[in-house]
Amino acid sequence: MKLLTNLFKKQPPHKIGIALSGGSARGYAHIGILKALSEHGIEPEIISGTSMGALIGVLYAAGHSPKDIEKIFIDELVKKVMTFSWQRTGLLKMEKLPGVLKKYLPEDDYSCLKKPFYLGITNLNSGKSEFLSKGKLYSSLIATSSVPGVFTPIVIDGTSYVDGGLLCNLPASAIREKCKILIGAHVNFPGEKKILSGTREILERVVNLGITQNTQPEKELCDFLIDPPEMRNFSLLDFGKIEEIIEVGYSHTNRMIEVGELSGVFRR
Repeated sequence: MKLLTNLFKKQPPHKIGIALSGGSARGYAHIGILKALSEHGIEPEIISGTSMGALIGVLYAAGHSPKDIEKIFIDELVKKVMTFSWQRTGLLKMEKLPGVLKKYLPEDDYSCLKKPFYLGITNLNSGKSEFLSKGKLYSSLIATSSVPGVFTPIVIDGTSYVDGGLLCNLPASAIREKCKILIGAHVNFPGEKKILSGTREILERVVNLGITQNTQPEKELCDFLIDPPEMRNFSLLDFGKIEEIIEVGYSHTNRMIEVGELSGVFRR
């Protein structure tokens, strides 16, 4: 009986999980990815996310449909969240984010979510990655979206936290052992860039290459990887192109399903 009990405990409690990467504006593609999966009957039961992937993932974990999430982003987050801050610790801040979150997340606690959700975050003091799944929700969501040098770091219980993508931009390891099938949704396709014009493009390329390195071990943990190559055509700061970016994620995922690249999700 003891051996059978141990064997049972080792079985993943969920069938399908999805890890949503960070990517600033490029993260909008996750909405299209979730929409395409949903239309084909693929509904992840456990979610992890970093940065923009966390904002989208938490709304999905709260029970909002991909279509509803698209509307929330277009009507609320894109228009109201980003404001300038001339503090030395950042160029931008998201002081209005808690107000928006309160409208769509019933409580400031992970326990209010309908599906298990793991948030990737970077502890700036310890220099380590952390995965949060309980406690206060709003502050951790703001923290994982705080790109160093762009957004002001968030202090929680005396510790400074920033974007989880700094060390782990695709938090697959957070839920790998908790699901039978793991889908990785990565929106920072590096590819080759033959022309780099200006300081901004150079800096963005450097950031993207760094992200590529820290996501590689996480990609290898996934059973299936959705990684639209068209994302290389968008900047981290293309916040005004939300409809285009969502469509890229949606179309690419549909193509993968049509050619059978995600057929294993249905069979297993």
